Amino acid sequence: MAEALKVNDEGVRGGSSGGNGGGMSSALAGLAEYPKRLRGYVHEVRVEMKQVNWPSRADVISTTMVVVVTVAFFAVFFALTDTILTRAANWLFHLASH
Repeated sequence: MAEALKVNDEGVRGGSSGGNGGGMSSALAGLAEYPKRLRGYVHEVRVEMKQVNWPSRADVISTTMVVVVTVAFFAVFFALTDTILTRAANWLFHLASH
């Protein structure tokens, strides 16, 4: 794959041609084949997207609920932990200042 890209890059830059005009014509040829390459890319994307196993609506709803409940649990957990540790630190600072 990397070699193909290197060869293609050299062809576009004119690295493999002997004359000065060859690089320009190969660059124009590469530009002219762009729509064909784009159509091929879009076709490949469509073929791959048809092979995707999409989840059902019920699966999406259930996994979303699991995420929402988990985030809510950790939000409460970290809020309580932060409150307890803040009060403990303040108590220690107050104790140390006397």
